[in-house]
Amino acid sequence: MQIALRRVNGYDIRRCTYEDLGSVIDINLKTLPEHYTEYFFESLLREIPEAFIIAEIDNLVVGYIMCKLEFGFSNFRKLGFVKKGHVVSIAILNEHRGKKIGEALMIEGINGISARKGDEIYLEVRTSNQAAISLYQKLGFQIKSVLKSYYRDGEDANLMALELS
Repeated sequence: MQIALRRVNGYDIRRCTYEDLGSVIDINLKTLPEHYTEYFFESLLREIPEAFIIAEIDNLVVGYIMCKLEFGFSNFRKLGFVKKGHVVSIAILNEHRGKKIGEALMIEGINGISARKGDEIYLEVRTSNQAAISLYQKLGFQIKSVLKSYYRDGEDANLMALELS
């Protein structure tokens, strides 16, 4: 049994386990058009469990965030290679949205990247997803660029980043 990292409005926010992956994959399939293989989910859980977090209530997984670590050019400095966290995916079942779960998942994902000494963290978000953009800005993320036709359906994405160090 995992210990909750925090509680938000009756939801436990905790690290994902291998037993949770079926529920996480199901949430991904139900809520997002971008889908990944089971192996991809497993590899991220193995790589950086500190930043693969779930939300649950009454033993039901209702949301998740999964991140990975990369090395690449900074989104903030002109020169330099940095250790970057990448929010690969965050999703919450529709009926559980609007309850501060996304914010709690983001904070714990950021904490996980920080624990692994990440210099910054970034994500891509649909330009039409104003609720998510507002949340990310509240947490200190800045829009760094627009990625034209980033998504399979042709929609643009905002590249947003937060400096950690």
